[in-house]
Amino acid sequence: MRRGLSAPLTAAVAIAFADSSIVVLALPELYRRFDTTIQGVSWVVTAYNLAVAVTALLLVFVVHRMNVSIVLGVGLGLFIAASIACAAAQSLDFLIAARAVQGVGAALLLAGSLPLLGPGRWTAAGTVGLALGPALGGVLTQAFDWRAIFIAQAPVAAFGLVGVVRAHARVEAEEGWRPSLARTLPANACLGLLFGALVGALFLAVLLVISVWDYSPIAGAGIVSALPVAALAVRPLRLSRWTAVCGGSALLAAGLVGLALLPSASVPLAIWALALCGAGLGLAVPVLSDAALDRGAGLTRSGTLTVGARHVGLVLALALIAPLLASRVPAAGDRALLRGTAVLLDAPIGLDKKVPVALDLRKAFDRAQAGETPDLRQPFDKHGAAHDSALAAVRDRLAGAIAATITRASRPAFFLCAAFAALALLIAVAFRRRVVP
Repeated sequence: MRRGLSAPLTAAVAIAFADSSIVVLALPELYRRFDTTIQGVSWVVTAYNLAVAVTALLLVFVVHRMNVSIVLGVGLGLFIAASIACAAAQSLDFLIAARAVQGVGAALLLAGSLPLLGPGRWTAAGTVGLALGPALGGVLTQAFDWRAIFIAQAPVAAFGLVGVVRAHARVEAEEGWRPSLARTLPANACLGLLFGALVGALFLAVLLVISVWDYSPIAGAGIVSALPVAALAVRPLRLSRWTAVCGGSALLAAGLVGLALLPSASVPLAIWALALCGAGLGLAVPVLSDAALDRGAGLTRSGTLTVGARHVGLVLALALIAPLLASRVPAAGDRALLRGTAVLLDAPIGLDKKVPVALDLRKAFDRAQAGETPDLRQPFDKHGAAHDSALAAVRDRLAGAIAATITRASRPAFFLCAAFAALALLIAVAFRRRVVP
């Protein structure tokens, strides 16, 4: 590694991994800005991860014939250009297309950076980047807006590109390695499943906190930061590789079950559950990444394969969860409407307030039939809740009751993510010698 290249390239790798989840806290803003649905806005995340997965899996067949420094340079260039295009997007379709190009650049970046950084630094950058993604995106969204997420990425990648050019790095990928499914499939399968499970913590939990519990992006970033803090906190632990993989998978599954069983909008319980998810990530992913990498003649190709496996897991989970969540929201909206009606009827306020608020609430719940999360506070605020303490109290009580209903509607999706982590644990147990050689 040439002097001056390590730090900017490590940061670029961390950003490329973070991009799998960095826009999640901005999704509610994108949701409103582009007037779309849950499934529509989820493609901002899915397009990137799908492009990374497909590009990486295709690269496995050709990267051994390339100068990986050229692969890295092209990847950084594409990533920079696509980040600027994302920041300039004026429509959802254009943003999704730019995210796909960004994903292609990220796959090239990640494949080309591994032999230059080395497995240890590359894996650490990926783990930290993935965990920090949502919190970083939330801070940028709150401080500026969603475009700031992409504006901030471009200079990070640009510094990496300058470092590559100035270092005159030239590394030929290895010719000899052939992927052995018997040896690499179990570790990569576990990684893919764990990354799929993380969709629950990095996607579902964030939507719950921002869209349903009505926290600001920066407050949501504070809540979600429990995940990277826990991931970093467990890194110094000296556990056997086997214990780290099995314990990490179990902790991730337990955290997702905890999120599924949240009785209401409970921030302390959510933080504990996210901390368990983060601890599981910090324990299992570095060990599995090390097991999936061939540190001998096949480092570049094995690394490219594991990048593809990780993002296949993310895409699979998103593909299953987004329609499941969208199908549950309308039914939850109907149940929430019944609970909200009961709360409003029992409220100690006059009919001159009850009737117009009820009519506006009906409109908000009608929007839930299109897969949107209804804005529960706006009808009350519109009719003077800011100056009427009785109306404000009814608003808060109704918001709590409805938030609890919609929170419980997300349980099947969280349980599905927990099943991903449980399946990873089962594979690790069944193929112990191959997962942890």
